[in-house]
Amino acid sequence: MMFTVFIVLATILEAYLLGSIDTGILVSRLVYHDDVRNHGSGAAGMTNMLRTFGKKAAAMTAIGDVLKGVIAVCIGRLLFEQLPAAAEISRYLGVYLAAIFAVIGHLKPLYFGFKGGKGVLVAGGAILAVQPILFPFLFVIFLICLLPTGMVSLGSVVMAICYPFLTLGYGLYLGLAGRDLAVTFIGAAIMGGMVVYMHRSNIQRIREGKEDRFGSKGKK
Repeated sequence: MMFTVFIVLATILEAYLLGSIDTGILVSRLVYHDDVRNHGSGAAGMTNMLRTFGKKAAAMTAIGDVLKGVIAVCIGRLLFEQLPAAAEISRYLGVYLAAIFAVIGHLKPLYFGFKGGKGVLVAGGAILAVQPILFPFLFVIFLICLLPTGMVSLGSVVMAICYPFLTLGYGLYLGLAGRDLAVTFIGAAIMGGMVVYMHRSNIQRIREGKEDRFGSKGKK
């Protein structure tokens, strides 16, 4: 029992600490000698990096954010593989704990005053590591929303809402046990819910017709 608790806590800690390494803030400070959070939307994500510093900054931010989601999940999976077969705990719990806390680390980074980005790319990297088969479907949903509207936020929100239902459908298709099905659906719902919550101001601007379009730049 104590070993299981240790593994769970270790997974939460490694994911949160990895998530707290905010790529956008590091790139803006080290490369551009500025803090992206002082510009545009105030978020430290790819979209605000693009508007503030350009495509190169956005690309570096995207790569870093996706990678930390992938790495956090891979470590979480590895840690849960150390549990004995007798441990009555779903192995899916490890990857979802890692995914959720990596996103939390990005939203509230320990190293940067608990003010980070909105977690979409970190969640995307985590999904890529947890269920790579779902990633193309989510990406298509994102593009269907982005291309006609130019709104990254709309694509992110719709994708986040669809994710738990795609996860549930895939779990049913695989014939997962009830415990595993519950863990995967609840984990995916929490991840999606966090992304939607962090876009609440964007949702309000969409409703008011004031949301920024992809490629538009804020003040430098």
